[in-house]
Amino acid sequence: MSSPSHRTLVSFSVTNCICHDQRVLKMAGTVSRLSSDVTIIGRKRGDCCKKDSVPFKTKRFRMLFNRGFLFYKFFNIRLFFYLVFHKSDLLVSNDLDTLLPNFLVSKLKRLPLVYDSHEYFTGVPEIQNRPFVKWVWKSIEKMIFPHLKNVITVCDSIADQYNTEYGIRPVTIRNCSRNSDNIIPYSREEMGINKDHLLIILQGSGINIDRGGEELIEAIRQTEKVTLLVAGSGDVVPELKLIVAGYSLEDRIRFIPKMSWEEMMRYTKSADAGVSLDKDTNMNYRYILPNKLFDYLSAGIPVIASDLCEVNKIITEYNCGVIIPSVTPENISRAFNNLLNNQDELLALKKNASVASKELNWDNESEKVTGLYREVLRSNGVTL
Repeated sequence: MSSPSHRTLVSFSVTNCICHDQRVLKMAGTVSRLSSDVTIIGRKRGDCCKKDSVPFKTKRFRMLFNRGFLFYKFFNIRLFFYLVFHKSDLLVSNDLDTLLPNFLVSKLKRLPLVYDSHEYFTGVPEIQNRPFVKWVWKSIEKMIFPHLKNVITVCDSIADQYNTEYGIRPVTIRNCSRNSDNIIPYSREEMGINKDHLLIILQGSGINIDRGGEELIEAIRQTEKVTLLVAGSGDVVPELKLIVAGYSLEDRIRFIPKMSWEEMMRYTKSADAGVSLDKDTNMNYRYILPNKLFDYLSAGIPVIASDLCEVNKIITEYNCGVIIPSVTPENISRAFNNLLNNQDELLALKKNASVASKELNWDNESEKVTGLYREVLRSNGVTL
């Protein structure tokens, strides 16, 4: 396939914004250290897509359609032809919405393929009430998955589910965060936030339906001396802003747009606790192990979380947060008040979060990435 002196050409494909897909960027960074040249293929969308914003070679398709069937159809067609006519030694498909063209090209050009499933794609809430759309994606998955040799996913529960369905158990590589010790948090004075308030953060690039945003705002309304930062983007953010305005809570709930990971961590490290309030309304959320959980731990702050199996497992093991029995404003408010009224417990949870981050970090997790990709490359004739 390639000689020892040849730098391996690795093509990552993703439909998300390249600039803010932390898993893809972390994976690409780890793979690039294996004598590899990485190209990340995605779409051009918004001001974030500047050539100097990603430390890898990129190819961004400018799309006429940005969502729905026509977007996925034309993105996959363009991705197929790009992969056909550009040299690669290894293909990496990120999520089911890039798998078909990668699989076809891997067979056509006899290239190794790694499939990284960031979530249980056919269980996402956006398609649960759209049976035809769900059938299309599930059909693609059923057609291809049994033929895959190298599969990665984000948690054991999703790996177990795929093993049950297809007899193939993916390698679990969690979305652990990079070290943030050198990142300086914003001060309360810089942000204009009352130093006596409990400062809570909700971060993420997918603040969508069934992720507890509405209940969180109602909990803030019910609780004194609490300020909330909503950092990121998502389908329900415009609606959340309207709710905040309707309650006249702009002084205690602030929305911060998408930003670099380093900048987001400055806000995260300034907070007293982070929230992760996904609801058990679909299989994807039931098994979720979100990036933000590890960002909170990296920042040394505890997590207030809904009772989902993978999240519960980590919070219980490290005693680094609070599990609420169900996502209601009353339960969230109760958790806030408990931390407000018990500073010793808050300090203990912060300490435990910092301890957890010493194990649950990308330096440790990436060792599995290195091992997997070394084996894939060696088995395909690349000497490292």
